[in-house]
Amino acid sequence: MKLPESFFETIFFLIELSLILGSLGVVLLNDIVYSAFLLGFVFVSVSFSYLSLDSDFVAAAQLLIYVGAINVLIVFAVMLINKKQSDNKFLLLWTIGDGITFIICSSIFLLLSNVISNTSWSKIFLVIESNKNEKLMSIDSIRRIGSELLTEFIVPFELMSIILLIALIGAITLARGERIIIAEEKIFQNEKETF
Repeated sequence: MKLPESFFETIFFLIELSLILGSLGVVLLNDIVYSAFLLGFVFVSVSFSYLSLDSDFVAAAQLLIYVGAINVLIVFAVMLINKKQSDNKFLLLWTIGDGITFIICSSIFLLLSNVISNTSWSKIFLVIESNKNEKLMSIDSIRRIGSELLTEFIVPFELMSIILLIALIGAITLARGERIIIAEEKIFQNEKETF
């Protein structure tokens, strides 16, 4: 089905607008729980942006890794923190460090905007070569990535899974150790109160 170009531009504009508004919410909201949930929304918006660029594998990896693992971990960590929430939703107090950070970020934004607008994107080598050689633009990229992961890059792939398993076992051990220490402290306090 052929859709007009304005439809795709509207969808892209909505995705980018949600990305920008979600990012501003992450930075400006004072409540850390709302910031964590908005970070998940930003990750989903980035995934939709990849999907609109026909990068389906990167979009799926973005959803699985960032939304499914990292953001859930951040939300759990935030829920475990016993921080008192303030009544003010937006942090309006600026410090010297905030001003310096704002100046640096604004200058980087202006520099990147200048570079992007002055770059001749049609003369980049990979774009020219991909237009000449259709084999560089593989249609079935997911099958190719899976084949490369399970043949040439099998050792780093398996080592990464072992590292993640070790990190998971370490986190469980640390969490269990804290419970044991807290239980021992309660027992010690109860014994101290009885004497």
